[in-house]
Amino acid sequence: MILTQHTNQTTSAPGEAGNPTVAVLGCGYWGQNLVRNFQHLGVLRAVGDPSEKGRSRARELAPEALLFEDFHDVLRDPKIEAVVIATPAETHFSLVQEAIENGKHVLCEKPLALHYRQAVLLERMASAANCTLMVGHLLEYHPAVAKLKEMAEDGVLGHIRYIYSNRLNFGKVRTEENALWSFAPHDFAVILRLVGEEPLEVTAIGGTYITPNLADVTVSTLHFRTGVRAHVYVSWINPFKEQKLVVVGSRKMAVFNDMVADGKLTLYDQQVNLYQQEPVLHKGLVEAVPIASDEPLQLECRHFLDVVRNGTTPLTDGKSGLRVLKVLEACQISLQLNGRPILVSDIREEA
Repeated sequence: MILTQHTNQTTSAPGEAGNPTVAVLGCGYWGQNLVRNFQHLGVLRAVGDPSEKGRSRARELAPEALLFEDFHDVLRDPKIEAVVIATPAETHFSLVQEAIENGKHVLCEKPLALHYRQAVLLERMASAANCTLMVGHLLEYHPAVAKLKEMAEDGVLGHIRYIYSNRLNFGKVRTEENALWSFAPHDFAVILRLVGEEPLEVTAIGGTYITPNLADVTVSTLHFRTGVRAHVYVSWINPFKEQKLVVVGSRKMAVFNDMVADGKLTLYDQQVNLYQQEPVLHKGLVEAVPIASDEPLQLECRHFLDVVRNGTTPLTDGKSGLRVLKVLEACQISLQLNGRPILVSDIREEA
């Protein structure tokens, strides 16, 4: 049921210039940012949220948009060509499935589903229906990450040896998913992109202190065939906020610190070599790497519109979502087994 309909649009109408008409499902903590961006881009037709609070916020951000209480009404609207799903993670599978069945292009916030086998089904459905399926791995759209990938491919860093990331904060504490599933997908996505392969084996340990059976702190380790190792430390009960990714290469080292306003990406001309069986440290210059100032979420939203309009493959497509989900699921099993190593190849589409 449509609860509110406004006229007098002031932005360009959805569908103009080949842009798809978009609906956002969920206008909560993160969904409101997506509503704001697609409204700014002039393509937002509708917002769905079962809560009055969410619809009220959507009304403030996008007064011209249709407001729906029932997600199913949005997905059945033939005038909506693309949907953006920013609902709780446990609803992603069913909503993406219904969206594809109704012929909609989909941008789904991470994770794509809670089980790898479910995500495999969604990816196949989208391919068969010729629908775009894109996953909101936001960090991959950050200009600093794009530059990091470029430096890795150009050999600036040498051979990547080791990567670590810290994603720490005081809140937002969730009660429906643990810190691993809430925080770590961002870093897993970037690490897999930089290394360019699936890890052989993962381990994960953690601690539960607030909600029973939901880890508030986890440390995951990824071991790759090429010898690269990575670890990801996440927590929502940390005294300060930190979002930092460190890449150690054989020639140089790079640090992406997303908590500083300037100099987010720094390159260290540092390396360690053996000379007559003795380690020799080389410590050169430290330089800030220039990057674009574009907002990652706006870049992600624009990219979604572009790939839907042009029929191209998203950077973070369904297959990308599958790779991240496979690592997540392996880490979750290891976490439940108190850190036992898990082969990623053991995560299969069969139940």
